[in-house]
Amino acid sequence: MTEAADILYGVEADAMNALIEGRHGDPFSILGFHQGVDGRCTVRTYLPGAMRVEILDRDSGLPLAQANLLHPAGLFGAVLAERRAYSLRIQWPDAIQVTPDPYSFPPLLGELDLHLIAEGTHYDLTQALGANPTNVEDVSGVRFAVWAPNASRVSVVGDFNAWDGRRHPMRLRRQAGVWEIFIPHLTVGERYKFEILDRFGNRLPQKADPVARAAEPAPSTASVVASSESFRWNDHAWMDTRRGAEQLGKALSIYEVHAGSWLRDMEDGGRALDWVELSQRLIPYVSEMGFTHVELLPIMEHPFGGSWGYQPLGLFAPTGRYGTPDDFAYFVDRCHEQGIGVILDWVPAHFPTDVWGLARFDGTALYEHEDPKEGFHRDWNTLIYNLGRREVKGFLIASALEWLDRYHVDGLRVDAVASMLYRDYSRPEGEWIPNHHGGRENLEAIEFFKHLNSIVHERHAHVLMIAEESTAFPNITRSASEGGLGFDMKWNMGWMHDTLHYMSEDPVYRKYHHGSMTFGMSYTYSERFILPFSHDEVVHGKGSLLGKMPGDEWQKIANLRALFGFMWGHPGKKLLFMGCEIGQRSEWNHDGSVEWDVLDEASHTGVQRLVCDLNRIYRHFPCLQHGDTAPDGFEWAVADDAEHSVLAMLRFDATRRSAALVVSNFTPVFREGYRIGVPFNGRWRQILNTDASVYGGAGTHFGDRATDDFPAHGRAQSLLLDLAPLSTLMFFFGDEEVSNPEG
Repeated sequence: MTEAADILYGVEADAMNALIEGRHGDPFSILGFHQGVDGRCTVRTYLPGAMRVEILDRDSGLPLAQANLLHPAGLFGAVLAERRAYSLRIQWPDAIQVTPDPYSFPPLLGELDLHLIAEGTHYDLTQALGANPTNVEDVSGVRFAVWAPNASRVSVVGDFNAWDGRRHPMRLRRQAGVWEIFIPHLTVGERYKFEILDRFGNRLPQKADPVARAAEPAPSTASVVASSESFRWNDHAWMDTRRGAEQLGKALSIYEVHAGSWLRDMEDGGRALDWVELSQRLIPYVSEMGFTHVELLPIMEHPFGGSWGYQPLGLFAPTGRYGTPDDFAYFVDRCHEQGIGVILDWVPAHFPTDVWGLARFDGTALYEHEDPKEGFHRDWNTLIYNLGRREVKGFLIASALEWLDRYHVDGLRVDAVASMLYRDYSRPEGEWIPNHHGGRENLEAIEFFKHLNSIVHERHAHVLMIAEESTAFPNITRSASEGGLGFDMKWNMGWMHDTLHYMSEDPVYRKYHHGSMTFGMSYTYSERFILPFSHDEVVHGKGSLLGKMPGDEWQKIANLRALFGFMWGHPGKKLLFMGCEIGQRSEWNHDGSVEWDVLDEASHTGVQRLVCDLNRIYRHFPCLQHGDTAPDGFEWAVADDAEHSVLAMLRFDATRRSAALVVSNFTPVFREGYRIGVPFNGRWRQILNTDASVYGGAGTHFGDRATDDFPAHGRAQSLLLDLAPLSTLMFFFGDEEVSNPEG
């Protein structure tokens, strides 16, 4: 047995004690291979709890040396004649383990990776940080890496080392503040976290991996090693079509879904469906209903289900609630095979304060601002990302790209943009810090959005970037090169609020609020808008969409049908939250399910069929698409008849050779002989009547109409129409084939 002093040659007592106590910041300086006395090689390994350790030749498995116990805490060592690849044969109290020594491997992250991480421009971040199954020197295992520049020591902990932070302390790559280690023989599915000592040596709560690609299902909080193998995609045709498509000029009708509460399995305790089950149930439904896209409330890993995903901590990991990352990829793949695009809600505005998450990750305000006037959001009790730090900006952009690259997602709807654009958002005087010009605009957030959207569109030209932004901040959907933020679309929150306010009024009073229905057109083409009736409008005591409608049951349903007809005829892309398409009575409950049982009633089945037909009509007629973003595609036919609460819109295709006329009567009064001027002389074919019996209406049937030479509304010819109570009519003039749901 070699003398312990020879094996510990060059190791100071203080350093050895720091290693034994789990507070040494450079374990590789002691452990692994080192030059010993007289040029001999020493091997040292720290294995708390081990009874005996033998050094083996890694290739042959033959014994090279019996290791000495250098410290009763579990520090072992031996002297070898020469440097060579070796393994450790470890005798534990209840098992024998043979493994290569993690401390025998060289640094793994390359200089370019480290440079890009430090600059905040490593947009393939999961290939550098996180847990990556890999092979090093023909040894399989997992490489772990985490950004924690202010830590004094970082260890990987998990089931594989009994969650003991002394066992696998990591190597610091100082130029980027990144800690790394390769642990042999670990595989996909291992649970892990990081144990971090702050700069003063204080042990922090064990932290989940910020860049993990998988996580335990809540309420558990560990990260999980995900496979590095690519999913076998079958959506090549979809992706090729998407690359060659002009998205903004086409129909875009989005079905917004909370995956956990769309449908529950009541025969299995009311559990939520998983991704495979949603592929079997949700995708055919969305296809049958004619929606072009499904938009999922955030599916990034989040600790609190009641946040609906809007307080995520795992920005690179699909939540484990509904299955594995491959299960989610399968869901997207199946959507694409059925011709359905997938949009994800994505939250770069803030994150929760859970101690195992990003909050004071290395003992400092690493991802957030130090000053709560900048870093704490009072409305949501969350922390705000520090967009003035390049590594944080890079982290968020890499997250966005992860969903687009790895999961073939077709768009991101960016949440709470307004809260990011203004430093005084929801803050009283004196509780916010002005920008360096003394203004309220968050200049760092503005630059972040410009850069984010530029990078996304550089990599994925036809992916949709959508802003949920509720203020009049200018040029949200203008390109960054033209001074805008670079989003493709923006939710039209003003239109939504005005329209629902008008529709909630008793029809007898609607004439006093007529401007609410016309005002939106004064700014419709200032941005590219989506008209949203989203989850936010059917929660927190607001009631369901149907519940907002006035009158008795028949009038509520008729109002809802008329509203949907008006919405699909109005310029702007469409978004409807699940349950609204069937006239659900109750507001949304994330712990429940859509009230599918209302479909036992013909009136609700009628609303569902109406939405289906509206989607079909919208997708079929270019004149109902062109004016969504092009001003020459829209004109008012009747905008000023407040007394009768009648509105009429004309929609044109790009050639202005075909047009749709959309007429809404928002009173419960039958309007007979209502004359409207139209631009084309001839036969106008009826393509929709929300009062039709197939939709649960009274069954009024008006049919096609021919113009007569009676001037009206500044036009040489006009149509004489009968308008059913609380209804919307659509007529079409042009050459396209027309299929009338009323026959």
